[in-house]
Amino acid sequence: MTEKDIVLIQELLATPKKIAIIPHRSPDGDAMGSTLGLYHFLLKLNQNPTVIVPNDFPEFLAWLPSSENVLVFENDKVNVTKILQEQELIFTLDFNALHRTGEMEQVLNKLKVPFVMIDHHQAPENYAAVTYSNTNFGSTCEMVYNFIEFLNKLNLIDTTIATCLYTGILTDSGGFKFPKTTGRTHRIVAELIDLGVQNTEIPNLLFENNSYNRLQLLGRSLQNMKVLSEFKTAYITLSQKELNEFHYQKGDTEGTVNYGLSIKGIIFAAIFIEHREENIIKISFRSQGDFDVNQFAREHFNGGGHINAAGGKSNDTLQNTVKKFEELVTKLKFN
Repeated sequence: MTEKDIVLIQELLATPKKIAIIPHRSPDGDAMGSTLGLYHFLLKLNQNPTVIVPNDFPEFLAWLPSSENVLVFENDKVNVTKILQEQELIFTLDFNALHRTGEMEQVLNKLKVPFVMIDHHQAPENYAAVTYSNTNFGSTCEMVYNFIEFLNKLNLIDTTIATCLYTGILTDSGGFKFPKTTGRTHRIVAELIDLGVQNTEIPNLLFENNSYNRLQLLGRSLQNMKVLSEFKTAYITLSQKELNEFHYQKGDTEGTVNYGLSIKGIIFAAIFIEHREENIIKISFRSQGDFDVNQFAREHFNGGGHINAAGGKSNDTLQNTVKKFEELVTKLKFN
């Protein structure tokens, strides 16, 4: 952030305001951790913040402080739209293009109040009065910590805020394994732990609190995995029938795509999940090294994200989508 941006933020927060804090559709740990962390910080500034998510978040994140106060646009579009129209300031976190909010985009486009973007993805759109965008960071939660520091308010970070920020850093860093995990990241995490974060308990809440059906679905996913050794690629498919068979709940496939990358010699991994109600195939891509899945997703599957982690979608059938993917992979060249 520039000095000019910091001054503008200070002016915007100088008096109490109604403030909406919004993550992307299908929010993950970083999206929920950053929005709720900022929510609790703004409360300490005597602001009137509200976290509004485009659609519901996974159950394994429902323990986050004040998650019970989050409004879900998809569940009550009329009333939540009215609330959005009453806001005086909008923070958008962990995304940089309004279409990432789904149907909420139509409401947000009509608002005449200032927007503040905090995000670490590539190619930000120009919709915000303040844009704090930097792809060098591994999580938006780390950027929210920096944002608070820019305002000289680190003394306001308590155990609650620290817990939210730690959660997002932990999840978006792949448990501190991804390349953008820096010494600075670990120093921030150390500060958060010193503030009371239960760093031995949170991983259990996020990764170990599985249902029997979720584990069965994981087993089916691994059975469905196909390895294209010649092209250093592995991918998983899950049909709507298979999701129904194992009583799929939002978040049940979180992290499943990473199993492909655990195979020796694999550089590129993907998972294709059929969602008939939305009439789309949801896709997640992961890579190791310098293969850019963000570019791959943008060019071929109407998506995007980071160099080593991105998402996309297809409106074709599961079979045709996978066929297209295989054809594209045969043309790739890996080191």
